[in-house]
Amino acid sequence: MLKLIIQFFSKAFSSPDIRKKLLITAVILVIFRFIAHIPAAGIDKASLQALFLGSPLLSLLDVFSGGTLVNFSIMALGLNPYINASIIFQLLTYVIPSLEELQKEGEYGQEKLNQYQRYLTIPLAAIQSFAMYSLLKSQGIITAFSSLNLIALVLTMTAGTILAVWFGELITEYGITNGVSLMIFVGIVARLPITLGQSFSIFQPEDSIKIIAYIILTVLIVAVVVFMNEATRQIPISYARRGTKYSPVNSSYLPLRLNQAGVLPIIFAVSLVMVPSLIAQFAGSVQNQKIVSIAQYITKYFQSGSVLYNIIYFLLVVSFTYFYTAVVFNPEKISENLQKNGGFIPGIRPGTQTAKYLSFVLNRITLVGAVFLGLIAVLPSIFQNAIGVENLAIGGTGILIVVSVVLEITRELEAQLVMKKYDSFL
Repeated sequence: MLKLIIQFFSKAFSSPDIRKKLLITAVILVIFRFIAHIPAAGIDKASLQALFLGSPLLSLLDVFSGGTLVNFSIMALGLNPYINASIIFQLLTYVIPSLEELQKEGEYGQEKLNQYQRYLTIPLAAIQSFAMYSLLKSQGIITAFSSLNLIALVLTMTAGTILAVWFGELITEYGITNGVSLMIFVGIVARLPITLGQSFSIFQPEDSIKIIAYIILTVLIVAVVVFMNEATRQIPISYARRGTKYSPVNSSYLPLRLNQAGVLPIIFAVSLVMVPSLIAQFAGSVQNQKIVSIAQYITKYFQSGSVLYNIIYFLLVVSFTYFYTAVVFNPEKISENLQKNGGFIPGIRPGTQTAKYLSFVLNRITLVGAVFLGLIAVLPSIFQNAIGVENLAIGGTGILIVVSVVLEITRELEAQLVMKKYDSFL
């Protein structure tokens, strides 16, 4: 297997065009990682890291920032505002008719949507910068800034986000695969040695059984994530020959992915499930004793790793998976397009019956994908309670992102190699 992987990448690197894209990608990533280590002033880094270890929301945001948030660098927000803007426009596209029409206009429409996402990223980055400053100030991690220093901090972090977005788009245009996904992937991989060291540092020599179980579970989780990421339900589609009524000439498949939503439901769910805890952290510093008591009560029952927290988190992920799948996959439109092109599902009448059948199949496979994402979301808490590992290298969301990006890169390189081989025959 290792030999095949080495042969595949050596073949890819032997192509001048692919080699140029790989080198451009590598240079941009190196520059990004250097800039990501330039720290912002006035931060107690030890207290900041302790805060991140106790907050799944901040840890998840650090994943999507490419590992820059935990160091509070000038690119601390990373790609989070851009990802939020993308999610907002993805949902608005199915709500606002003008945006839906713009999406159908091909490359021009997609470029306009990307431009709107960049515009929205700027105010989102400014708001998140101020919110992060307020949170860290309430925790005593950041010193009180003057108005001028606060404005400079917000402008610096907003500019860092725009720079990160620009790097990602450069990789998308001139490098390999989607630049935003690749930068998140690099941030996760860059932190992996440190996280592994933290995970294994708590083990004692007599805990050999725990170490073996930890390694086996890691391999199994990666295998399950790969399987679920690639799993599809293929619905056969036949196309009738023109001029005849019941004579199918071509057959194909309509692939329905088990995990159509990716990691987006986890992002939505963790944002909501952590709102009570974040409000409690802010409310705990006020002078009113009743508010402080309510904040302590919320903190007690909604703390990370508690049974109530994991149950609500799991249910939110399942709910958002169904919601997002319903938004992006419309059985009525699929049925209508099949009917217009002379396609039909064998044994199912075109039109309303096809839409009902697609909805029935989609609900069943979405249940499997939703449960899978829910288990991935609560995986760190389950492992922490089961084997006593507080700093897990096995972050379910991180593994999902890494596997998705690796498979995407592999498919991209394979497609370019096939295209290169096809061009050589012409």
